[in-house]
Order: sequence, then C-alpha cells, then structure tokens
Amino acid sequence: MTANAVSDSGQTAHLAVDLGASSGRVIAGVVVDGKLTLEAIHRFSNEPVRVHDSLQWDVLGLWREIQTGLRMASSKYAHIGSVGVDTWGVDYVLIDRAGQFAGSCFNHRDRRTKGMIERACELVSRDEIFQATGVQFMEINTIYQFLAAKLADDPALGTAETMLLIGDYFHWLLSGRPSNEVTNASTTQLFDPRAGRWSDKLIAGLGLPAKLFGEVTLPGTNLGPVQPSVASVTGLEGVPVVVPATHDTASAVLAVPAEDFAPAKPSWCYISSGTWSLMGCELPEPMITDRCAELNFTNESGVGGSTRLLKNIGGLWIFQQIRQSMIRRGNEVDWNMMVEQASEAPPFGLLINPDAPELVAPVDMAEAIVALAEKTGQAKPASDGVLYRAALEGLALRYRVCLGMLESMLGHSIETIHIVGGGSVNALLCQMTADACERTVVAGPVEATAIGNVLMQMVGLGKLKSFDEARALVRASFEPTVYQPQNSDVWTEPAKQFATL
Repeated sequence: MTANAVSDSGQTAHLAVDLGASSGRVIAGVVVDGKLTLEAIHRFSNEPVRVHDSLQWDVLGLWREIQTGLRMASSKYAHIGSVGVDTWGVDYVLIDRAGQFAGSCFNHRDRRTKGMIERACELVSRDEIFQATGVQFMEINTIYQFLAAKLADDPALGTAETMLLIGDYFHWLLSGRPSNEVTNASTTQLFDPRAGRWSDKLIAGLGLPAKLFGEVTLPGTNLGPVQPSVASVTGLEGVPVVVPATHDTASAVLAVPAEDFAPAKPSWCYISSGTWSLMGCELPEPMITDRCAELNFTNESGVGGSTRLLKNIGGLWIFQQIRQSMIRRGNEVDWNMMVEQASEAPPFGLLINPDAPELVAPVDMAEAIVALAEKTGQAKPASDGVLYRAALEGLALRYRVCLGMLESMLGHSIETIHIVGGGSVNALLCQMTADACERTVVAGPVEATAIGNVLMQMVGLGKLKSFDEARALVRASFEPTVYQPQNSDVWTEPAKQFATL
C-alpha cells in the first residue's frame, strides 16, 4: 500500500498526536488479530525558538505539522475512530476573549523562572504549597512561570480569558471546546490532587487571575467531533476528539506491560525515558507525606484516578545536547555512533549528575560538562566517548539514587524496573541501569506514549473495558527486552563519589 492509498480493510485507526519536547509525530494505532499495531504517519521536529532573551515554543508551526499528519492519515485510512493529543507538561498558552494569543508561549527552560521558587515561598509557605499539590519543586513548573509573568507585570495576564496547557490547546483547536485535562493539570503545581480541582488557595495566595483556570476534564472525555474548519483541511469529518492522558508520561505509564494496575503495594516501578526521565511508581492515591516532601518527589495524576509518584530527572537531554555540540563543531555523529563510542570508553572516566543546575540549559552542553568536571575536581574527558559514556552512567547512577528514595517511601523493595520510551532501545543505558540498580530491567515498548494515547482513546470509546485489558493488549502486542544485573559491585564506589557531586 502506498502512502496515498486509502485502506479498505475495514480496520479502524485511532490517531495519536504525540508531541515531545524535541520532536512530534502523528501515529495511527490499529488492532489486528488481537494485537495493536502502530504506523508513524508523520514525524517532525520540535525545537524551541530564541526570541530576544527568551525561549519560546513555535506552537503554530506544530499546529501546521499536526494538520499535515492528520491529512496524511485520513488519506490512508478509510475508517478513523478518534484522535487525541499528548504533550510534555507545565507549558501553556494564554487565550484572549477573541480566541487569539494573549501572549507568548514560553518554553519551560526559559530563564524567567530563575529564583521564582523562593519568591513563591515568600507569598505561600513551601509546606503549604506541597500539602496543597504534592508536587516536586522545580523552577519549570507552571506555578513559577505564572509568578514570573505576574512579577514582570506581563500584560498578557490582564487580557487573557483562559489558560490552556499545550495538549489542551491543540484539543481546543481540533474540537473548539476548551478543557483542562487532569494529568497535565497536575504537573502545574497549582492543582489539588486530593480534591481533584485547581487549588483556590494557591491561586489566590499568588495573586493569579482565577478566571484563567477552567474546568478540569478526565482522560477518555469525548470533546465532540473535529470542528468543520479543521475537518475541511484534514479530512476528519465527524471524527471524535477523545482526550487521552495528555501528559506524555501518564500516557506512557498506561503502556507499561505490567500485570496489574495501581496496586497498593507495587512490585515494579517505571522510567519513562526520553528528553526527561521520569522515575516512579503507580499508586491508587496520592502520597503527600513529609518524607515525600523531603525527597522532593511529585504526585501527578494518572489514568483511572491513579497517582504517579515520581521524580523528574534530567534524562537524555544531556546526551541529545552533546550531539548538538558535536554537530556545531563539524562532527556529524549519530546516536548509534555515540552509543558505540560510549561502550568502548573506559567506565567511570567522568561522573556527572544529570540534574546539575549547570546542565539545565547551557549554550554548549559539551563545554558545560568540561567546566563542571573542572569544578568538581575531575579530569577533562580524554575522548568524546568518555563524554558520551558519562551522560549515560550519570543517568544510571541517578536512577540508583531515586530507586533508593522510592523504596524508602514505599517501605518495601521494588523487584522490576520497566523502562519505556526512547531510552528503552538504548541497550547500553538499559544494562547500566540494571547493573547500577541491581534490578531486573524490562525495556519497551519504545512508542509507549503513543500506545498509551491510543489505549486511552479506546477505553474512552468503550472499545477496551478496563485498564487491565489495555495492559493485556500491550503484553500481547509488543515483546520487551529483559536485562539482568551484571557486575553490580563495580558501581559501589562510583555511587559513593556520585553522592558527593
């Protein structure tokens, strides 16, 4: 079948628009003979744009690419059952009463939030913020973006009528109906997960306009058909817009091939591995405790009323940005070359913490790591391979630390680590994780976010009856790769040194 041929098989395709912090795709999911198959219809890049001294998202460029992908899908599949969008968390669009932008769409790595945690805690105590939300304190969070805008006297806050997180913005463009889906709302640090609504106390305490925070909706909500102006461009007349878990991690966690759903005593944890790594476990309710606050973990909403107790970790961002550093120097390395050189480099030639502030958004990542090595009393990387390996070993060591934290909160040991997303195909990183954590690692599926997006649409439409049934479909459809720990003893001393960084 050619890309332009329309399928006449009678199979129904559900379209997942999956937007990550560095790329996007439109993927069709079809169930054939009891197995879910995926087809990438359209892929595109998603790069932040520097505007003067700020870092912003090109959301209109993304909308153009989304419409292109949907048009390609409608030309290929005669039967499209639904469409839904998932994205990264915390970033938002402000819309005025005319339905136009009220201001810029800032990237969460923009410098305007520097120092905003401290400023927020001058208005509302740190303990009150945590008790209200259960969310990890990170400068990228929506709460600090809003506070930065308020303190800068941003006129957008005065003209805006509503705030839409990125996924909700695209659902609004698709359906014409505004919504605030709960899994992404829970990343803002303005949402009360126990009450299931926005925290009026925090919004008032920070002096934010209450009118911006609209009705919260649940995953699986049918927003109605694609609106006519979009249908005429994409060919999706009458296709329902069904809200998935719009936070990409929440969608990815649904696609974990575990045997249970939101157990009270989980035996497994997950790492959603991409630009960010999000490591945690799935619980039936939030864990808003002093220990959770002390360890700076977050309680984010999942599907079916579940809670994702997790920690945000720097992820493959560092690895990705090292590659950009090399390309700027004329060294056109690809991912496979980087992993190969990392595997050939001597172990522990350089230790870096992926959560080091110096590595959040440097102008040149490779130079930033060299400077960090000097600052921490380590030798300059002897080769590019040492640099690449350090990025991966640093992640594995950070996972080891986070696993210990997670187990201390749960009060029992975790047996298995599920790695889903792009990092699940990095065999070197997966083996390092098994070795460093001394746990079995089950890697895959790689397209977990898109899979979870499709599954939630199917649950919302009644085509899957439960989340257990959804995970059974994942297990039937995608074969994972299992890594057993090897030579874990060699990680003991580096782990001690890592703890001092």
